[in-house]
Formats: sequence, structure tokens, C-alpha cells
Amino acid sequence: MAYAGTNNDLLAMALVGYEAQRAKIDEAIREIQAQLGHRGPGRPQATTDGAAPAKRTLSAAARKRIAAAQRKRWAAVRKSQSESKAVVAPKKRKLSAAGRRAIIAATKKRWAAVRKAAGKKTKPVAKVAVKKVAGAAAS
Repeated sequence: MAYAGTNNDLLAMALVGYEAQRAKIDEAIREIQAQLGHRGPGRPQATTDGAAPAKRTLSAAARKRIAAAQRKRWAAVRKSQSESKAVVAPKKRKLSAAGRRAIIAATKKRWAAVRKAAGKKTKPVAKVAVKKVAGAAAS
């Protein structure tokens, strides 16, 4: 039993020592990579002189070609949109005078029936407040 305890202690101390060595090695690797210009995964290398890269300019002819191509693309888009609108848009319907008169007559008839039904209903009777006499309640 004593042997197993000392073996675990020995392994734990060895693990601590190896981790310390790995930390030193990792630090040395980072220093070497920094000297080589590596900045880490996914990051671009640092510029040595600190100046921004020169901007590229387009010639006037290149700008004209690009503008003409863009106008051509937009013309095609507008043309396809106008064609799709012509096909999709249904003809707008209009109500005839006779149809309008029929709707008005039906509405008037419906409201007349509502008013007639409202007139037939009995009106609720107003409640009258009854005052109690103090002497009558005592008897």
C-alpha cells in the first residue's frame, strides 16, 4: 500500500515538471515566430515599415467601361421587371352604374329591416327606486 502512494506522488511531481518545461518551450516558440513575422493563426503578417499599402487608381477609360457595364446590367434588370409586371398585373375591374344602384338598393332595404326590427322590440321599463320607511322596517 505504501508503494502505491509514493508512486502517485512521484507521477504528480513528474507531471508538474513536464508542464513547466512545456511552458518554457511554448514561450521560446512564440518568440521565434515573432522574430519570423508570424502573428498567430488567421492573422496577417505585420508590416515592417508601418506604412499603409499604396492605393490603386483606375484610369478614366477603365471607369467608363465599368460604368457602361453597370448601366447595361441595370437596363436588363429594369427590362425583366417591366416584362414581369405586364404579365402579372390583372386588368382592374370597374363597377357598373347598374351594379352600384343594385348595391345601394339592397343596403337601403337591409337598413330598413334593421330599423323595423328595432321598433318592434319592447323598450325596457325604467326601474323606480323604492324608499323604505324607517318605521315600517321596525315592525
